[in-house]
Amino acid sequence: MQTPRQLSRRTVVAATAAGLAAAVVAPARAVEARAARFHTVGRVRKAADGTVRYSWPGVSFEGRFHGTGVGVVLDDSDNDYDVQVDGTTLATLVTPGRAVSWIDGLADGGHRVRVVKRTESPWAAGRFGGFVAAPGGAILARPRARSRQIEFIGDSYTAGYGNVSDTRDCSGNGGVNRNSNADLAFGALTARKLDADFQINAFSGRGMVRNYNGGDPGTDFRTYYDRALLNVEGDVWRKPDSWRPRVVVIGLGINDFSTPLNPGERWSTTAELVAAYESAYHGFLDKLRARYGRGTFLVVAAARLWNTTAFAEATLRIVEERGRRGDGRVSHWYYDDPGLDYLGCDWHPSLHDHRIVSGLLDSHLAGLPLRW
Repeated sequence: MQTPRQLSRRTVVAATAAGLAAAVVAPARAVEARAARFHTVGRVRKAADGTVRYSWPGVSFEGRFHGTGVGVVLDDSDNDYDVQVDGTTLATLVTPGRAVSWIDGLADGGHRVRVVKRTESPWAAGRFGGFVAAPGGAILARPRARSRQIEFIGDSYTAGYGNVSDTRDCSGNGGVNRNSNADLAFGALTARKLDADFQINAFSGRGMVRNYNGGDPGTDFRTYYDRALLNVEGDVWRKPDSWRPRVVVIGLGINDFSTPLNPGERWSTTAELVAAYESAYHGFLDKLRARYGRGTFLVVAAARLWNTTAFAEATLRIVEERGRRGDGRVSHWYYDDPGLDYLGCDWHPSLHDHRIVSGLLDSHLAGLPLRW
């Protein structure tokens, strides 16, 4: 897939809410006319009218159409989306609201379309209503799912927080959302090189047991992992039989260890935090094993932190312990590179950095006995 770039043809027109209503098929026909005609990648909550709701970054929808244009039916005032046709990003939809957004002026013929959610929205759910053909065209049968599947679990690094910014202070260039693109985070880059469907189940600021700077005590990443809709307490995602990732990459720990403990937190010392972290991590790996089986490779990831080695050391001990327990399909992936510039928002990895980290992950996966 090509890197997003500006094209000379600018063909996106956002319809009004009334236009959306006119374009949407009746609910009774929605399942036949829409849901059956797009491939979903990511966790979603399906509705009776054929639309789907979702919260996680990087959720995408793929379709096929014949004609000179295609409309994208969305209801989302919080997130940004990229629209790609035949592998090229033709438009970025910034908080499109309730609208049909059109790509037109294409060569008459068969095309593939992909819509991907760039941003995080743990506080709100977006809604996708399918694709609409331009006059004289047709929406074709949905593309097949890819045979390879990979899941990424993590925090802001995994979500692509601020990764397309060229400055660490994003207050003057649109803020974090305008400068984030999960589809260009290291996980998505690696998955595309593998031609794999992927999930990016990432939540910025969350850790395995402790959130950034001890915030929002009593919750952590595990509070939300089982959900399809992050903003709905008690929501449970029902794993479809079709979702069987061969690899799961877990990157949780930056928020646990990157800031010092504050007075009043549950852990008085770093040693207590490390013990709680390792215990919770083993429980989380047990959950993944129960969900995906012993054939899935679990990659325990750790990045270098400027202030401590606790993260890298704890994750290495976890992997060694899994090996002693007889699970040889848990590996340790520690990544660092002198070329990382951390020029993304708030000192996060930049797009340049995500490309480097993706290459490091590619090398790690190449060393595993994977049989896709």
